[in-house]
Amino acid sequence: MNLENRTVLVTGASSGIGAATARRLAARGAAVALVARRRRELDAVADELGDQGHVYRCDVGDPAAVTAMAQQVTADLGTPDVIVNNAGAGRWLWIEETTNEEFLEQVAVPFHAAFFVTRAFVIPMLKRRSGWVVNVHSPVSQWSWPGAIGYGASRWGLRGFDECLAADLRGTGIGVTAVVAGHTDSDYFDTNAGALDRMPSLDRLCRRLSCDDVAQMIVTGVEHERRTVVEPLEIRLTNVAARLAPRAVAWLLGASGATRSSVPPGPVRRAEPERGR
Repeated sequence: MNLENRTVLVTGASSGIGAATARRLAARGAAVALVARRRRELDAVADELGDQGHVYRCDVGDPAAVTAMAQQVTADLGTPDVIVNNAGAGRWLWIEETTNEEFLEQVAVPFHAAFFVTRAFVIPMLKRRSGWVVNVHSPVSQWSWPGAIGYGASRWGLRGFDECLAADLRGTGIGVTAVVAGHTDSDYFDTNAGALDRMPSLDRLCRRLSCDDVAQMIVTGVEHERRTVVEPLEIRLTNVAARLAPRAVAWLLGASGATRSSVPPGPVRRAEPERGR
């Protein structure tokens, strides 16, 4: 898909991967609908993009808010050509540390949010018989590790939605891309204290990605209409190993992962879903 003169909606666009993706899209000549909760940060990104940036403050975990946002986007810009479901937040906690309320919040974004946002625009996309949906995933959606039960379960939910969506839309003219990005340098680890302590030590063997690296993965997936984009190479190799020897990979992730003697995460504000992981 040629992105010039296309309209692309990006969730979690106030910082990190979402903001970097917006910049990449604008450089390709796209109009970008910037969606997130933090108005000031959205305005700052929009200022960078000039006439190509359009701000829509919205909690994408709230279906009523998403419906209202979609109506405004459609009135202003028309039905998007591309949707990037990047919003994602949540702490890494053991099950006994995760309250029912926090679990529901972690499932709301990214899992529920991806459905709400996609569903809000899919009917006109179907009528038009064109469109593209990108879902941004964490490696924990491919294989699991200890100490991140709500975070991991919500990403597995997003993976299921992604697979079912691709099957559901086959033959409609609407494509779906799954972007699986490894450890990305963003402000996620600043606003979620303790997450680095719970990351499997195997992660140290993987090349770090920048937010701009992931933004390029997203753009590449759309432009080349790819079903999956996975980086870095180490993640692709682990995916192959997990298919060939799932028990061995599960053991390695468990053995190199967190234990209950890990330092627990400190107090954390409810971060804007921006990393998409």
